[in-house]
Amino acid sequence: MAKRKPLTDDDGEVRELTTEDFKHAIPFSELPESLQFKLLALKKLRGPQKVPTKQRITIRLSPEVVTHFRNTGKGWQSRVDAALQDWVKRQARKASA
Repeated sequence: MAKRKPLTDDDGEVRELTTEDFKHAIPFSELPESLQFKLLALKKLRGPQKVPTKQRITIRLSPEVVTHFRNTGKGWQSRVDAALQDWVKRQARKASA
């Protein structure tokens, strides 16, 4: 039996799967119950949104802004959204004054 190629390269990138790879795949229902439980738990980590759904858009920002917010860690896009919401509120107050 020929040795199968690893699924990932030295950088951890997953290579394109072949028909031969899929022949060796195991159906989810045949995985050990403990692994099935963990995989299902991962799927349920995020619950339903409590506030209206955000819109996915493409926006161009300066590298300084992106770097600043990314350096604040996980959730940086939500912090960009909060900063923009704050700006919108301040503009609305100025307009009504």
